[in-house]
Amino acid sequence: MDLNAVRTFVAVADSGQFQKAAVDLALTQQAVSKRIAALERDVGVRLLTRTARGAGLTIDGQAFLPHARALLLAEERAAAAVRPGSRALRVDVIGRRLSLAGVLHDFHRRYPEIALDVVTLPSAEAAIAAVRDGTIDATFRAVTMPGQRLPDGIAAVPVLDEPLLLFTGPGHEFAGAASVPLARLAGHRIWMPGNAPGTEWSAYYEELAAAFGLTIDTIGPNFGVEALIDTIAGSTTLATFLGERTPLVWPTGYDMRLVPVCDPTPVYPHFLVWHAGNPHPALPPLRAHLATVQPGRAAAEPGTWRPVWTRHGGVAPA
Repeated sequence: MDLNAVRTFVAVADSGQFQKAAVDLALTQQAVSKRIAALERDVGVRLLTRTARGAGLTIDGQAFLPHARALLLAEERAAAAVRPGSRALRVDVIGRRLSLAGVLHDFHRRYPEIALDVVTLPSAEAAIAAVRDGTIDATFRAVTMPGQRLPDGIAAVPVLDEPLLLFTGPGHEFAGAASVPLARLAGHRIWMPGNAPGTEWSAYYEELAAAFGLTIDTIGPNFGVEALIDTIAGSTTLATFLGERTPLVWPTGYDMRLVPVCDPTPVYPHFLVWHAGNPHPALPPLRAHLATVQPGRAAAEPGTWRPVWTRHGGVAPA
């Protein structure tokens, strides 16, 4: 449907005159008439009638008018969603059910007046490229990938070092443990089918496995969190790693266990990455809010482990 014709119809309906609508739209009266005629052909009914006073709505026109207004509103919202300087703050997260998505939810509750779009991009490379190009405003990533440097103009600050927990069913060897030393997990099968090759989280777990002799099993289709819980719940040998802040609910009776890992505690480092020249007015409030998530984060907190390539992942602009 031609939205210019719809806009013309609404202008005539509001003004009650073809001539007044033509002035408002900076068109000739003949152009207004042609647009209305084309719209009526599209919908197959008469929408307006000429009267002594100008123009009036037919019964079909009265029925069509609220939908016409909705079409124009949808057009404006669609344009605003992508228009630089007016669209919502667009932030990328690795997964909508992971911890940083929850942190963003807290930010939204604190600043409900800030429009927020949450997207998920497939890799750090794609996310940082989108930040550089301005198609997203910020991303949460474990920067940088091995051998990767942040492009000029891209800033990154640490936001959260999230401890990993061992997630098991009730029959697993470590299900009843108060904690488990990382070295004790050597030889045990850690099942993580969602670890996609070439991603920063896959690189993180590969280095963790190499450093402590772990077996990270990525074999098998990734059917999502619910299927993962079902499988681990009934297994005496399978376990997985979850972030401490990962929101998770399992069915009553599953008796799942979240066991702290220690000596050292592996932490997944989340950084906020953005373009230093990005003028979006909601970026400063987001950065200020994130500074309260884990204030005073040390570069290398004693008793924790993270890959070398994440320990100095970026510098914030002065």
